[in-house]
Amino acid sequence: MASVSEVALSSGSAKSMPLIAMGTAVYPFGPSDAMRAAILRAIELGYRHFDTAAVYQSEKPLGDAIAETIRSGVLGSRDEVFITSKLWCSDAHKELVLPALGNTLMNLQMEYLDLYLIHWPASTKPERLYEVPFPKEELLPFDMRSVWEAMEECQTLGLTKAIGVSNFSCKKLEKLLSFSKIPPAVNQVEVNPVWQQKKLREFCVARRIQLAAYSPLGGRGTLWGKDWVMECDVLKDIAKAKGKTLAQVCLRWVYEQADCVIVKSFNRERMKENLLIFDWELNEEERQMIAQIPQRRLFPALEFVSNHGPYKSVGELWDGEI
Repeated sequence: MASVSEVALSSGSAKSMPLIAMGTAVYPFGPSDAMRAAILRAIELGYRHFDTAAVYQSEKPLGDAIAETIRSGVLGSRDEVFITSKLWCSDAHKELVLPALGNTLMNLQMEYLDLYLIHWPASTKPERLYEVPFPKEELLPFDMRSVWEAMEECQTLGLTKAIGVSNFSCKKLEKLLSFSKIPPAVNQVEVNPVWQQKKLREFCVARRIQLAAYSPLGGRGTLWGKDWVMECDVLKDIAKAKGKTLAQVCLRWVYEQADCVIVKSFNRERMKENLLIFDWELNEEERQMIAQIPQRRLFPALEFVSNHGPYKSVGELWDGEI
């Protein structure tokens, strides 16, 4: 079984967060037997951090798989895994946060989460089925203060050990920190060698907010489907020289930034390869080569941009961090 490095979160939870997580977002979103089987393989291989979300519809297969491994004795208890889930936009209303978390816990067959995140700094019409894309006319103003107060209540009640956000810019984090009683422990965002998030990382490090990196290999096979990372010549050259896969070079680079890396593969061999990044490192020349890669955001999140919504441009959504 692989041994994965961990990091303590600013929430003060006794349990540290493993720095490799298995992602469960498969588009089009929906539960499947293949997902449940992949999670069982991941636990066998040593994955102990799983990233899910209400909108992914992966909470139930994840909960089923973990319950099965506990019954079989592969896991001693639920406490041996770290579970992250996320509040979807249709539930990003103060009165809906606690019920949404309750539904997530029911799906997972668990009494608590380790980490609960606001999925996007956005709200949509309540009572809509979890789906992407959604009608843009259903975008509503996001009341950050009241939603965060409800997130804080979730932690105070012990329903989650830590709370955080996802897809928040420096400006939005600054606003959140100006009134939060419990600061966000994590910000989950796109991070890879083609979108390195240097400004955001510096901001978060200074404020003890742990970055978690989704799409560390870019967008291949995802909703936005761009291959800019996997087709990068600089990364290909480094991988060849190191005798590693390009994916391993990317994951190692993210890990060396001290970010949590969210990987996603249901293929057993690639799942094993994704854990083989701890006993070697990039040299300074290789790090400098990666630092010089031209930067561009893979996922602009145009779904949240509308002439009639709260964000009328990509620049407004990301506060210029594009």
